[in-house]
Amino acid sequence: MTTAPTGRSRPAITLVVVLLAFVTVPMSISGAAVALPDIGEDLHAAGAPLQWVMNAYNLTFASFMLVAGSTADLVGRRRIFASGAAVFAVGSIAAAAASDIMLLDLARALSGIGAAGVFASGGAILATTFDGAERTRAFAALGSAAGLGLAAGPTLSGWLVSGMGWRATFGLHAVLVLVALAGVGFVAESRAPQRPRLNVSGAVVFVAGLGALVLGAVQGPEWGWASPGVLLLLAAGLALLVAFVVMQSRSAAPLLDLTLVRNRRFLALCMVPVVTTFGFVTLLTYLPTYLVGAGGFSAQRAGTVLLLMTAPVLLAPPLAGGLVNRGVSPRLLITLSLALFAAGNVWLTVIGPSTPVIVFAGPLLLVGLGAGLSFGVGDGMAMSLVEPEQAGMATGFLNTMRIGSEAIVIAVFGAVLVSLIGTRVDSPELAEKVAAGDLSGGVSGVLADGYTHALHVALYGTAAVCAVGAVIIGIALAPKRRETTPTAPAPGDSHVPAEVA
Repeated sequence: MTTAPTGRSRPAITLVVVLLAFVTVPMSISGAAVALPDIGEDLHAAGAPLQWVMNAYNLTFASFMLVAGSTADLVGRRRIFASGAAVFAVGSIAAAAASDIMLLDLARALSGIGAAGVFASGGAILATTFDGAERTRAFAALGSAAGLGLAAGPTLSGWLVSGMGWRATFGLHAVLVLVALAGVGFVAESRAPQRPRLNVSGAVVFVAGLGALVLGAVQGPEWGWASPGVLLLLAAGLALLVAFVVMQSRSAAPLLDLTLVRNRRFLALCMVPVVTTFGFVTLLTYLPTYLVGAGGFSAQRAGTVLLLMTAPVLLAPPLAGGLVNRGVSPRLLITLSLALFAAGNVWLTVIGPSTPVIVFAGPLLLVGLGAGLSFGVGDGMAMSLVEPEQAGMATGFLNTMRIGSEAIVIAVFGAVLVSLIGTRVDSPELAEKVAAGDLSGGVSGVLADGYTHALHVALYGTAAVCAVGAVIIGIALAPKRRETTPTAPAPGDSHVPAEVA
């Protein structure tokens, strides 16, 4: 068992502290993207150095997640949460003050490390603070918080950039996390009872392996997927991750207990955010560019249209949590959510350069509902399957799958779009411009049609991934036969294991 939480414990304040941090961390992803044009103009940056304002954050965020989660189990979840929040705030302040693009990129990398500490320990704190129906409601609120940050980031950032400049965006992130940090004293501390030394060699190998893999995926579209540099990074990343698995299997105090991965239901739940990246996050990233480039929308109007997809993410998690507490199967809700991704992506192929918003509002709502049903419920269900002393490790692995898949899938999706557009336009360079929303390099109608064709093919591909994922994950979440056979509890035994039906 995990050690009993110690110190002053205020569950309500604990929930508010964790939720505020979970709003801010994803906001720093989606909000920073809106500020890129002004950052480039102010710091005289373009191309890869400018794009690394996003990539540096995502790279360190994904790479340090598992290390942060396992460390939290050893030294204390509140301690890692507070440390992560402090590092995130320092990185955000440094980003707001940066006078050079390289300094800004380094500051963003620092923020990503802090974000890993917040995300990996925040879910573990809730898992050890709440039980039963309260835990379900807490994780549903967590899903809404993450969705709110992702959805509100572009809007808030747009207002701040227009009124106060891009530096105010990072300043806001620092302020929000510092407010959360002020309430950490009301969060109880918890940790695993046995505290072996941190598996430093495993941590180094894992960070290096995942970092190389993500870096290869991020640089693939720019350097070329067949370039020696990208192939070397991908090969090195895979080799290091294989070595990491071997090391963990032989370690007495592993960074990742492989029994977690052997639990098919836990592993299936860790694949839910990967499928969500295909069905939801890719649209969140690339649809605004299509609406502006091929549809002729203003950036403000494109952001408003996107609310059709993001609003359900805010509203559906509490609904899903309430349904679970009333006896609805979490497995059913999660499988349904992935099926909605598949249906919504196929339906969205009705979109075209002059398609009225009302025509494609339905698929956007459907995709947003799918995301909202799985956010929170999936994480809460995953945490119910692990031992309390592994809460940080489990949360770290779950979020490593989430953030790592986002970095890789978004890069691959963009490369596929460019490749598909390239079959309809004159040159690879023009294809890259069109994929970035710039249709000024040729006949706009022809370029818009090429862009639309590429988007439709990509949508069919993501729908297929989501459909297959829904089937596989739905089957994997089925309880073992012996778990579905009711048995009478022993005399005096009031504990009945929760089933995942």
